[in-house]
Amino acid sequence: MANHVSSLKRARQTETKTAANRANKSKLRGTLRTLREAIVEGDKKALAATYSATVSVLDKSVQKGVLHKNTASRYKARLNARVKAAISPKAA
Repeated sequence: MANHVSSLKRARQTETKTAANRANKSKLRGTLRTLREAIVEGDKKALAATYSATVSVLDKSVQKGVLHKNTASRYKARLNARVKAAISPKAA
């Protein structure tokens, strides 16, 4: 365990930041899961609303430092492709 005052403070700060990062990452995973479930169900109205909420959470996670901006961009591109494929009629 830390012995210096500064290292004790640093340990407290680390606990606080770890809790915040864990909460943000958990929220992100939850929204991604709900979007993937909406894609499987195929409800177009719910899909559009869920997609915009997911993109918002992705952008916020980049601002908070949970995700790298390129990672979030890759997620958005792949999810957008899946949403478009689910909405558009399938070519037979």
